[in-house]
Amino acid sequence: MLGLGTWNSLDYQVGEAVMTAIDAGYRHFDCAHAHHNEQQIGLALRAMFRRTQLSRKDIFITSKLWNTFHRPSLVRLACETSLKNLQTDYLDLYLMHWPMAFKEGNDLIPLDSEGEIIFSYNDFVDTWMAMEKLVEDGLCKAIGLSNFNETQIERLLKNASIYPAVNQIECHPYLTQKKLKEFCESKDIAVIAYSPLGLPRNPFCNSCNKPLIQRKEITQLAKLLHKTPAQILIRYQLQRGNIVIPKSVTKAHIRSNILVNDFELTEEAMKMLNKLNINYRHVHFKTARKHPDYPFK
Repeated sequence: MLGLGTWNSLDYQVGEAVMTAIDAGYRHFDCAHAHHNEQQIGLALRAMFRRTQLSRKDIFITSKLWNTFHRPSLVRLACETSLKNLQTDYLDLYLMHWPMAFKEGNDLIPLDSEGEIIFSYNDFVDTWMAMEKLVEDGLCKAIGLSNFNETQIERLLKNASIYPAVNQIECHPYLTQKKLKEFCESKDIAVIAYSPLGLPRNPFCNSCNKPLIQRKEITQLAKLLHKTPAQILIRYQLQRGNIVIPKSVTKAHIRSNILVNDFELTEEAMKMLNKLNINYRHVHFKTARKHPDYPFK
């Protein structure tokens, strides 16, 4: 239910972060080809298996299929690349990172002469069918989605043989995703909340709303419960029934973020946090907004 997020973790930092997390008790690691750091994570996991009594079966590893690999013939290659980088024979969970397909090639963000993303128009339903084959062949234990909206999920379910296990979405008190969460739950799709702390350092925005961890309502609640604001925000997701993957490369934060099982937020506190919702999204991916499968229209 609680894992370490690795997006935006620099390659020279992420290995030590993973080892610190394992020592602290983390067993779930959320990775992705597009994070550019899976090789370092693989090295760190291998080192920890040698150093501790843990083995591969003790660790839950997620990776994601990037947009330039949506062509069905490329899906297995993409998965095998992540397997090689992570130094594992299988993934516990493999997600379609976005519903949008980009032009195939070495550039993860292929651009034309005017700086616009070059799209590919492979249907995400066809991509999903190729991902189903990964489960059948034992490369993945389960498959799921990321950044999909309700309409897209409905369409995929009508064509799927294997239903998605999860939908990984941005989720925090500024963006509670109440309707999408209820829809996913009605289809037995678990929700994984990314950016649960509201992206304190948002690389996409220089003039965002006040960071959640600095909101008076949250800092006061943290002080009352003798917890950190981050622990409050993580506990909030867990009590909503969401899997949560806070990212950090700071040892103290990694260690404190997992210490959230010795307290509960009251019903009043949960309601207060829910009321902070303003449907404010940090991760827009606006450069892809012209794609017909852009999910945030």
